[in-house]
Amino acid sequence: MLDALTLDQLRVLVAVAETGSFRSAAKRIRRVQSAVSHAIATLEAQLGVALFDRSARRPAMTPEGRALLADARAILLRVDAMRARARGLGEGVELSVSLVVDTLFPVKPLAHALRALRDAYPSVAVHLRTAPLGEPLAALRDGRCTLAITVGEEFREPRIQLEALSPIPFVAVAAADHPLADRERPGPVDPAELAEHLQIVLEDTTARTAGKDFGVLSPGTWRVAGQDIKHVMIREGLGWGRLPLWAVEEDLARGRLRPLDVAALGRHGRVDLEAYLAHRRDQALGPAARVLRAGLLSHLHGAPTRA
Repeated sequence: MLDALTLDQLRVLVAVAETGSFRSAAKRIRRVQSAVSHAIATLEAQLGVALFDRSARRPAMTPEGRALLADARAILLRVDAMRARARGLGEGVELSVSLVVDTLFPVKPLAHALRALRDAYPSVAVHLRTAPLGEPLAALRDGRCTLAITVGEEFREPRIQLEALSPIPFVAVAAADHPLADRERPGPVDPAELAEHLQIVLEDTTARTAGKDFGVLSPGTWRVAGQDIKHVMIREGLGWGRLPLWAVEEDLARGRLRPLDVAALGRHGRVDLEAYLAHRRDQALGPAARVLRAGLLSHLHGAPTRA
């Protein structure tokens, strides 16, 4: 008898459970009350258990009914997801979207855009990872991702289309108890003084910038492959370095880090690096990728953007 179960019966069960009565459920799903009562009675007969206690004025779910309600909701959720996936396939929607993001780019606008993608195409899978320097562009060039976000002007290729997203403020900092932050002399830090201290530098995991250094002023460097570990090492006083302002705002506000006035790295040790959304010119973006792009631009530029 279980093979005779229908999705309509399960939807009626959920409607009664959520509205609290057969009458309210009938109004929600636009049926007559007798049809709702018949659907529940048939379902109970097929399952062999009572789903509702009808002894009181309003039906109350039995323990068996509450247990099976969770199953009904799970089944309906999967069916709705299947319908959404089928609809997407019919519209040419991608099965998945992959994105590689520069570690300098903040998470908040990305989360906003991913929420818009989820709302529009809930069945589309997302593969997201962060990587430093040339890796996002390398992944895009090699076909390992659909979209990439790069930061800075060094990462350009004719086959890659770039679209400006927003400036990312980049600041030189050191721990509050580091000698460079605890200087008595006001004004910019002298380059000779910088050279006496270890600089923590982010290392490119690709050959894209082989032999190149960006903003390296100290002869002594420790090179790391992740921004998070660079942040921790600087905060622990092992050396000084540059980090995106969004990542260190709380540390600066709480006095754990202090800004360094390094003229060679921008006015008062700060410079704005432009972030770009990148995709291959020879591959058109699908509907889901276009929604992700539009969500980023809408959030960062403050105005709706067509996908």
